[in-house]
Amino acid sequence: MNQIGNPVYSIDQLAGEYLKQKKTQVTTKESSSTLSFQEVLQYKQGAFQRNLEATSVSFSKHACERLHSRNIHLTETQMQRLNQGIEQARDKNINESLVMLDNLAFIVNVRNNTVITALDQGGDANHVFTNIDGAVII
Repeated sequence: MNQIGNPVYSIDQLAGEYLKQKKTQVTTKESSSTLSFQEVLQYKQGAFQRNLEATSVSFSKHACERLHSRNIHLTETQMQRLNQGIEQARDKNINESLVMLDNLAFIVNVRNNTVITALDQGGDANHVFTNIDGAVII
């Protein structure tokens, strides 16, 4: 015994006690949460659906400035179509996409679900798009 009153252990004894405690903790966790495959599947499907509903395109500060300066106003239908275009790009594993919608063009970071910039056909831009790896025309 040491001065505090606890028995003195060797390193091997401590390791044995530590591992014994870890094993009992793991077995209690496994036995306490037993779900059927159906329950897990339903949970995952619900989480996936909630994730899809939560995903809506956002606009960077630069894109907002471009929309405002070019007097571009998107309708609810156009926003839905833009989201559909982004989903199509995501399905094709595109990271940076040009999404063309009506007479509008959007450069979108698909992974972040963010419009980086926007322009219309009537602008004075030269209409050259760089650093994209795919395009979606809706």
